[in-house]
Amino acid sequence: MREDIVVSIGGSILLPKEDDIEGLKNLSKMLLKVSEDFNLYLVTGGGRIARKYIRWGRSLGVDEAALDELGIRTSRLNARLLILALGKKVYPVPALGFDEAISAGNHYNIVTMGGTHPGHTTDAVSAMLAERLRCKRLINVTSVDGVYSDDPRLDKEATRFDRLDHDELISIVGKNEGRAGPNVVFDPLAAKIIKRAGIKTYIVSGDDLKNIEAAIKDEEFHGTIIGDT
Repeated sequence: MREDIVVSIGGSILLPKEDDIEGLKNLSKMLLKVSEDFNLYLVTGGGRIARKYIRWGRSLGVDEAALDELGIRTSRLNARLLILALGKKVYPVPALGFDEAISAGNHYNIVTMGGTHPGHTTDAVSAMLAERLRCKRLINVTSVDGVYSDDPRLDKEATRFDRLDHDELISIVGKNEGRAGPNVVFDPLAAKIIKRAGIKTYIVSGDDLKNIEAAIKDEEFHGTIIGDT
């Protein structure tokens, strides 16, 4: 029986540079290859484009719920771009909710989603979808190579962890303020959801496609494993 895997893909991973279409094509090729053995549910973030819109909206005095809506719309646009790169083997539109995604998964090996509701990051959407699907594993593809004790881009002495239990992750990511457009390795709400559902979660950098593929296949990879042992 094919395993259902939710893969959360940060928006900046889809297009790491302004016009890096080749990177998107290569990512799509890898995902198509892996989908021959796994059912993939791909949840795309808004990335730097969403953060730019949110920053502009905040400067206009827009409330946080409206800013969240900007992020949701952008994440769904990123999902549509990924669909175009993946071609005909993917459900042709981003699923707008969990029931639609699960239903689409009965007919397609690849289903995409963006955001769903204000206040829920795409990390949280990924965790909720994985819980609904009763997934054993969730793969979070992000801009850093694992969970650190602090932001490694700001603190060069930050420690990277190979493994954490769910409570340790919650303690580390709980420092986030919860405003629209956060740029953190994993959302606090998502961390609580994977704990209650007992979902093992792999945090992996988007820089190395072979490493992402290894994580999806549950092979040895470089990153952080979240899960109670």
